[in-house]
Amino acid sequence: MIGLFYGAAGTIGQSALWGPVPLGLIVAVIGTGALLLAVRVLTGDRWAALATGLGVMLTTLVLSGRGPGGSVVVPAPADGQLSTGVIWTVAVPVMVAVVVAWPRLSPRATTPSGSAFHDHGASTN
Repeated sequence: MIGLFYGAAGTIGQSALWGPVPLGLIVAVIGTGALLLAVRVLTGDRWAALATGLGVMLTTLVLSGRGPGGSVVVPAPADGQLSTGVIWTVAVPVMVAVVVAWPRLSPRATTPSGSAFHDHGASTN
Protein backbone atom coordinates (compact mmCIF):
# COMPACT_ATOMS: atom_id res chain seq x y z
CA MET A 1 0.00 0.00 0.00
CA ILE A 2 2.82 2.41 0.83
CA GLY A 3 4.36 1.67 -2.57
CA LEU A 4 1.24 3.06 -4.25
CA PHE A 5 1.56 6.28 -2.25
CA TYR A 6 5.26 6.71 -3.03
CA GLY A 7 4.59 5.93 -6.68
CA ALA A 8 1.94 8.64 -6.88
CA ALA A 9 4.03 11.18 -4.99
CA GLY A 10 7.15 10.44 -7.04
CA THR A 11 5.36 10.47 -10.37
CA ILE A 12 3.66 13.78 -9.67
CA GLY A 13 6.62 15.42 -7.91
CA GLN A 14 9.43 14.31 -10.22
CA SER A 15 8.88 17.24 -12.57
CA ALA A 16 9.55 19.94 -9.94
CA LEU A 17 12.58 22.06 -10.80
CA TRP A 18 14.60 24.47 -8.69
CA GLY A 19 16.22 26.51 -11.40
CA PRO A 20 18.04 23.99 -13.58
CA VAL A 21 18.17 21.38 -10.77
CA PRO A 22 15.55 18.60 -11.00
CA LEU A 23 14.85 18.73 -7.27
CA GLY A 24 11.59 16.76 -7.54
CA LEU A 25 13.33 13.89 -9.30
CA ILE A 26 16.16 13.84 -6.77
CA VAL A 27 13.75 13.77 -3.81
CA ALA A 28 11.55 11.13 -5.49
CA VAL A 29 14.50 8.81 -6.21
CA ILE A 30 16.04 9.23 -2.75
CA GLY A 31 12.69 8.79 -1.00
CA THR A 32 11.67 5.73 -3.00
CA GLY A 33 15.10 4.16 -2.68
CA ALA A 34 15.05 4.73 1.08
CA LEU A 35 11.57 3.21 1.31
CA LEU A 36 12.59 0.09 -0.61
CA LEU A 37 15.75 -0.30 1.44
CA ALA A 38 13.87 0.20 4.71
CA VAL A 39 11.28 -2.42 3.81
CA ARG A 40 14.01 -4.89 2.86
CA VAL A 41 16.10 -4.26 5.98
CA LEU A 42 13.26 -4.11 8.49
CA THR A 43 11.40 -7.17 7.20
CA GLY A 44 14.42 -9.09 5.94
CA ASP A 45 12.16 -10.27 3.14
CA ARG A 46 12.76 -9.85 -0.58
CA TRP A 47 9.06 -10.41 -1.31
CA ALA A 48 7.97 -7.45 0.82
CA ALA A 49 10.46 -5.19 -0.96
CA LEU A 50 9.31 -6.55 -4.32
CA ALA A 51 5.64 -5.94 -3.47
CA THR A 52 6.46 -2.38 -2.43
CA GLY A 53 8.42 -1.83 -5.63
CA LEU A 54 5.63 -3.27 -7.77
CA GLY A 55 3.23 -0.82 -6.13
CA VAL A 56 5.51 2.08 -7.06
CA MET A 57 5.91 0.79 -10.62
CA LEU A 58 2.17 0.17 -11.07
CA THR A 59 1.27 3.67 -9.92
CA THR A 60 3.96 5.16 -12.14
CA LEU A 61 2.60 3.22 -15.12
CA VAL A 62 -1.01 4.25 -14.47
CA LEU A 63 -0.21 7.94 -13.88
CA SER A 64 2.14 8.13 -16.86
CA GLY A 65 -0.63 7.40 -19.35
CA ARG A 66 -3.22 9.75 -20.78
CA GLY A 67 -6.23 10.19 -18.49
CA PRO A 68 -9.85 9.75 -19.58
CA GLY A 69 -10.20 13.49 -20.14
CA GLY A 70 -6.97 13.65 -22.12
CA SER A 71 -4.88 15.04 -19.24
CA VAL A 72 -1.26 13.97 -18.86
CA VAL A 73 0.64 13.96 -15.55
CA VAL A 74 4.00 13.08 -17.12
CA PRO A 75 4.33 14.88 -20.46
CA ALA A 76 6.49 13.46 -23.23
CA PRO A 77 9.82 15.22 -23.71
CA ALA A 78 10.46 17.42 -26.72
CA ASP A 79 12.36 15.79 -29.57
CA GLY A 80 15.99 15.22 -28.68
CA GLN A 81 15.52 15.93 -24.95
CA LEU A 82 15.51 13.63 -21.96
CA SER A 83 12.81 14.42 -19.43
CA THR A 84 12.72 13.75 -15.71
CA GLY A 85 9.66 11.58 -16.38
CA VAL A 86 11.70 9.19 -18.51
CA ILE A 87 14.46 9.08 -15.90
CA TRP A 88 11.87 8.41 -13.15
CA THR A 89 10.23 5.64 -15.20
CA VAL A 90 13.58 3.89 -15.69
CA ALA A 91 14.99 4.59 -12.20
CA VAL A 92 12.14 2.89 -10.32
CA PRO A 93 12.57 -0.63 -11.79
CA VAL A 94 16.36 -0.33 -11.49
CA MET A 95 16.07 0.56 -7.78
CA VAL A 96 13.61 -2.29 -7.18
CA ALA A 97 15.89 -4.78 -8.94
CA VAL A 98 18.95 -3.69 -6.96
CA VAL A 99 17.20 -3.79 -3.57
CA VAL A 100 15.47 -7.12 -4.22
CA ALA A 101 18.51 -8.82 -5.77
CA TRP A 102 20.99 -7.58 -3.17
CA PRO A 103 22.53 -10.44 -1.17
CA ARG A 104 21.41 -11.23 2.35
CA LEU A 105 21.83 -8.12 4.50
CA SER A 106 22.55 -9.71 7.89
CA PRO A 107 25.29 -12.29 8.44
CA ARG A 108 24.47 -15.56 10.15
CA ALA A 109 25.63 -16.00 13.73
CA THR A 110 28.63 -18.29 14.10
CA THR A 111 30.19 -20.08 17.04
CA PRO A 112 33.84 -19.48 18.04
CA SER A 113 34.82 -22.62 16.08
CA GLY A 114 33.49 -20.94 12.93
CA SER A 115 30.57 -23.28 12.32
CA ALA A 116 27.06 -21.91 11.96
CA PHE A 117 25.09 -21.91 15.18
CA HIS A 118 21.83 -23.85 15.06
CA ASP A 119 19.57 -24.36 18.06
CA HIS A 120 17.67 -27.58 17.46
CA GLY A 121 15.95 -27.54 20.82
CA ALA A 122 18.50 -29.87 22.41
CA SER A 123 18.98 -29.28 26.09
CA THR A 124 22.02 -30.10 28.16
CA ASN A 125 21.86 -31.35 31.72
